[in-house]
Amino acid sequence: MFKHVFLTGPPGVGKTTLVRNACEALASSGVGVEGFYTEEVREGGRRVGFDVVTLTGDRGHLSRVRDGAGGSQGRREYAVGQYVVDLPSFESLALPLFRNLGSAERGSRKVFVIDEIGKMELFSQSFIRAVRQTLDSSSCAVLGTIPTPKGKPLGLVEEVRSRTDVKVFTVSRENRNAILQDILTTLGECLKPST
Repeated sequence: MFKHVFLTGPPGVGKTTLVRNACEALASSGVGVEGFYTEEVREGGRRVGFDVVTLTGDRGHLSRVRDGAGGSQGRREYAVGQYVVDLPSFESLALPLFRNLGSAERGSRKVFVIDEIGKMELFSQSFIRAVRQTLDSSSCAVLGTIPTPKGKPLGLVEEVRSRTDVKVFTVSRENRNAILQDILTTLGECLKPST
């Protein structure tokens, strides 16, 4: 039986929109939903980075376009393409969500959102440990997103993809509007108490 649901697909196909729609549907049916998603940041019609946004509305930098000055003021710089990852900002917003999840009431099933497990987030060893612990926990079902395989495999992403308790949905432009009900049905099964 599946315990977790992950969405995969190319960038910009609508994975985060599906996650947000699923969260709204789950919350309106009385399911507790916590976690975070990532959102593009645009200025003047140009993408300048990504923010991490909690489901309660708190927001922090995940990454920004490299400023061209070339200086990182003595700090180690984590970069993916043209984006510099703001690891302290990401960890200070995302990691407490995992810690607070552990204090969930016994018997209360909920969905924890991790959007996404990608190159930027994987610079954080604490994030990797927290994801593994959450997937192994029985206190919640996870709704998350992972990138499609491209280039060098990402260890944790492949680990998630190969877990027998994870159902992976591939999102495409053709199925993204019809797939929401399948995601909700699978999550409903994930939330049923194990016998």
